[in-house]
Amino acid sequence: MEPVLIVSGTMAPLPRAQVDTDQIIPKQFLKRIERTGFGEFLFYDWARDGEGEKDPGFVLNRPQYRKATVLVAGPDFGTGSSREHAPWALHDWGFRAVIAPSFGDIFRSNCHKIGLLAIELPEAVVDTLLALADEQPNAAVTVDLKHQKLSAPGVEESFEFDAYAKYMLLNGLDEIGLTMLEESVIAEFEDSRPTFKPRTSS
Repeated sequence: MEPVLIVSGTMAPLPRAQVDTDQIIPKQFLKRIERTGFGEFLFYDWARDGEGEKDPGFVLNRPQYRKATVLVAGPDFGTGSSREHAPWALHDWGFRAVIAPSFGDIFRSNCHKIGLLAIELPEAVVDTLLALADEQPNAAVTVDLKHQKLSAPGVEESFEFDAYAKYMLLNGLDEIGLTMLEESVIAEFEDSRPTFKPRTSS
């Protein structure tokens, strides 16, 4: 995973509360075993009409938001099932950060495991960002993870962030990468074990 230090770009506003993981990526699209290819099914039931055609009124189908890298949403984003496919779909679409007043705990954890920032801000600040994104689709936002600060036109805000997740993201590590930092210690331990005992390598 690439280190995540700063996310900059434009915002797409999704002023809906309690968006669960089934709305983010419906269950019929969970058959893939790869992490890629889910973006086209993001918010499928909202993005398409009854005939399966793209609804031009849905925010992500509007040209001015197609290249947005930050999604701004209402409270309790990512609740529901623990499916990893929800952050995979958001990331595959092109989002690199999601901003909301609150998140489902498992969803937030799954986001950080793939380098997608889940940034929690006070509801009043999120409402300001939603209005800004709606009125000025080209307005830029910057999320600085190292200094835990967000900036946008008329908005300067600090945010809390889990220290462990921050360390992993800043260093581009997942759990396997973190374990491999101790590769020499693991090798030394394995070399010291009697040969008749189980080993992690041949």
